[in-house]
Amino acid sequence: MKYDIKDINLADQGNLRADWASREMPVLKSIKSRFLKEKPLKGKKVSGCLHITAETANLVETLVAGGAEVFMCASNPLSTQDDIAAYLVSQGISVYAIKGESEDIYDDHLESVLAEKPHITIDDGADLVAKLHSSNHIGLENMIGSMEETTTGIIRLRALSEEGKLKFPVISVNDSDTKHMFDNRYGTGQSTLDGIIRATNILITGKNFVVIGYGWCGRGLASRAKGMGARTIVCEVDPVRALEAIMDGHEVMPMNEASKIGNIFVTVTGGLHAIDEEHFNNMMDGAIVANSGHFNVEINLESLQKMTEGTRTVRNNVQEHTLESGKKIFVLGEGRLINLAAAEGHPPSVMDMSFANQALASEYLIKNYSSLDKSVHVLPKQVDREIATLKINSMNMNFDTLNKKQINYFNSWELGTGSNQENL
Repeated sequence: MKYDIKDINLADQGNLRADWASREMPVLKSIKSRFLKEKPLKGKKVSGCLHITAETANLVETLVAGGAEVFMCASNPLSTQDDIAAYLVSQGISVYAIKGESEDIYDDHLESVLAEKPHITIDDGADLVAKLHSSNHIGLENMIGSMEETTTGIIRLRALSEEGKLKFPVISVNDSDTKHMFDNRYGTGQSTLDGIIRATNILITGKNFVVIGYGWCGRGLASRAKGMGARTIVCEVDPVRALEAIMDGHEVMPMNEASKIGNIFVTVTGGLHAIDEEHFNNMMDGAIVANSGHFNVEINLESLQKMTEGTRTVRNNVQEHTLESGKKIFVLGEGRLINLAAAEGHPPSVMDMSFANQALASEYLIKNYSSLDKSVHVLPKQVDREIATLKINSMNMNFDTLNKKQINYFNSWELGTGSNQENL
């Protein structure tokens, strides 16, 4: 078995952490039990490019239970939990992931999992799919489809699809309600603050906390920061989302204004250079800058480096940049995903639903790939309902259902003010 990890001797520690996470992942556990009996993935190779975390280990074990042969690499150079990588290798999974790996090694690891000629890929940022489309890649040989976890990845894949270049169907797991409404909002909100606090040990209360981007991730982060007592400021380019942020109780202003008063800045846009040279020039001495979007391009670190006279690492995951004026700006986690660079990523309870979607998407692809066109697809709403129901039941709660009369009412156009409802 081939693998490239930091230290296999960390496996026991990884086992404990994966087991701890599994306690908060009852939906995935239920799917795993069914997969063990039915083997819906039997004979299929799955190559995954995901954050190698305790939660991901539980997804991998579910896919293996379903009969798949799984190969894993990291979707970010700083997101790997080395003990989890070791644990997965100890369970017979080929893993290519080392926390802090160089970009060249990161690329080699992508190639390693694609060299297995997978039938299905699971992506977090679309790096595997992009590499498969960069040339007539050998990894395309068996491909029937892919699943994508993130907003950033879906942006890339929809662009590829719109150009007519997508070579197989892709399931946008990110577009499932039981993914983005919970993972992106509650997961990102909590884990981003966790990463910032672990890296800096600062008090959030009373700080001017600038959230750049107000999608699901931005909503969750701004809400959690406000709940911790911060003065929350949102920067947006979409007027509808900006209005929503105002109605949610946040201040809204252009980044050129916010950059003059912010203490902490976090990018969650999925785009390029949300924090740029003019913003660094505006910032106060001691400003803290972090990113919680997938790629490390949301903060223009090249511009900051050109403005910098000296740098030093003042804490783990905290780099101090001293500008010509003497002003200091602190960059967290090298501008990469702060919740994974400095913390442990999303809590397992929300990843339970996200990875339940991934597991069911792999089954859906195998059953339906021949009838799916080469574009980006969303799982049927029934899958969302199934996952939500399992999650609610695991919390020892329940919900109402419509009776026959209510169903008939919703399906009728004839009933209105003063209508006789006896015939329902």
